[in-house]
Amino acid sequence: MATSDGWYLIGPLIAVGLVGFLGAVFWRMGLQPTGAVDGCTDGLAIFGEQEDYGLLSPAAVTDEPKTADEIRRLLSDAGIRATSATRRDGRVCVLVFAEEVEEARRLVGSA
Repeated sequence: MATSDGWYLIGPLIAVGLVGFLGAVFWRMGLQPTGAVDGCTDGLAIFGEQEDYGLLSPAAVTDEPKTADEIRRLLSDAGIRATSATRRDGRVCVLVFAEEVEEARRLVGSA
């Protein structure tokens, strides 16, 4: 049988009050939902910069995908692992690991 003194409302009221308090704290800290990540509104932004490739660094940038494939083949013959990525402006970057970027740039520059 339910009691008529109202003590059964204390738990839900505390929960609602706590959620409201935490919402106000997060809002004050600047954690509002904005719909944009770092001003980038055209999709999911994983990296801080648009041209950030994680562990890879660009060794060469070219306008033609065929040229990028030739550069990748040249680096592969030298034992350097390489891949390519198309930038937003349509140019193709040949990417290598950071510890091999200097050697890759020397090879590409001399070819």
